Amino acid sequence: MEYTHFNLKDFEKFVRNDIKEDDNNLIALFKILSPQHLLKLPFINDSNTLDKSFYNELLHIIGLVETKDGGKRLIERNKPAQRNSGSLLEDTIIQLDTLDKVNRVKKSFLYGETTDEKLFNIALELNITWINRVLFLKLLEGQLINYHGGDKSYAFLNFYKLRQYDDLNTLFFQVLAKKFEDRNSDVRKAFEKVPYLNSSLFEPTELEHTTLMMSNLRDDKKIPLLGNTVLKDGQGKKRTGELNTLQYLFEFLDAYDFASEGTEEIQEENKTIINASVLGLIFEKINGYKDGSFYTPGSITMYMSREVLRKAVIEKFNSLKDWNCQDFTQLYNKIEDVKEANEIVNSVKICDPAVGSGHFLVSVLNEMISIKNDLGILADKNGKKFKDYNVEVESDEIVITDTNTSKLFRYNPKNQESQRVQETLFHEKQTIIENCLFGVDLNPNSVKICRLRLWIELLKNAYYKSET
Repeated sequence: MEYTHFNLKDFEKFVRNDIKEDDNNLIALFKILSPQHLLKLPFINDSNTLDKSFYNELLHIIGLVETKDGGKRLIERNKPAQRNSGSLLEDTIIQLDTLDKVNRVKKSFLYGETTDEKLFNIALELNITWINRVLFLKLLEGQLINYHGGDKSYAFLNFYKLRQYDDLNTLFFQVLAKKFEDRNSDVRKAFEKVPYLNSSLFEPTELEHTTLMMSNLRDDKKIPLLGNTVLKDGQGKKRTGELNTLQYLFEFLDAYDFASEGTEEIQEENKTIINASVLGLIFEKINGYKDGSFYTPGSITMYMSREVLRKAVIEKFNSLKDWNCQDFTQLYNKIEDVKEANEIVNSVKICDPAVGSGHFLVSVLNEMISIKNDLGILADKNGKKFKDYNVEVESDEIVITDTNTSKLFRYNPKNQESQRVQETLFHEKQTIIENCLFGVDLNPNSVKICRLRLWIELLKNAYYKSET
């Protein structure tokens, strides 16, 4: 019989001393004795599990509700009696209707047959675009604070800095879309620590140009807090009453942890982790509101990526080099030219014909980096290999450990070696995303979500200081 053996006395010193740093040694013990492990239940912060509390409250702020139709779960507009004009969706619909914007939309028939259908679908597409940006920025803010040792001065997505929808619009198009030297003096001072992002996510969409910008929404609107809100008062009880919609959105997001990626470390603040995978599932469901949405679990996409890609890479090398390798060990022993081997791996093309939120392509991206590590060809811009690191994919995330110390890699902006690892991962991801990954979907909004997911994967390693 297989069994696990440990002595509880070996952990006594970690419990009784006052050294916080060694408390991480208790995590494995906690997990193996937890109900989740003993009863085979999912862990709360499983990155491949939809966080229902986050999802339901986000829908509430937007003005949507999930309903059941037979075996399907559909996303719909609230019933007339439950609608609140302060929700993002209802405020958008009111502005579209008041300004007669629907008739200005090209091919408006694509958004529905009746005026109500068109108003709802146009408003929802605008809301998804705006929420996409906000959630991407929340992840960026979390990364900035994390990279600077918890320095809260890098927080910029809050009601103190952004008190109106127009302020948020300014952040989108006058700050993130412009290099620091090109920003006007007002925003340069207000957002001095917000980086430039060369991304089409922060360029106005054609629908925005034709209809509304987020700045058109009413700043004075309020909505009631969700009965099961995550927000707490000073005594730790759930808050009640109403709140300004924009303020509610920011405080709601701030109640979650967007900086962590579910790595094994103790969270001092008891905040649920929301990462790219969770956001992808949420928006896949919102986009699939008409037909019900079904997503492939991360464990499946990881398995598919590993099995298919590794065979494809071996076949590619055998074909181009006239080799007869049967596995990665034989392939590893054959490779001599690292640059040529990278070019061969990068020539593998992967297309998902029903891409959805891009979950499968994210798994492929992570697996390709793991493959390069296993083949000994993962190297920086100067050709220096990653000999001292082990790169694996766990829970649909790239996990890097130091082979000498067995410690997880943590980006340190003051450490040159840490800079090298971060920069290399960024450029490897960029190369793979630009050259190897392709996705198609009948729903154009799904393609936008997929693009956002891949941008977020790039964002995880985008912050580094290059010496050149």
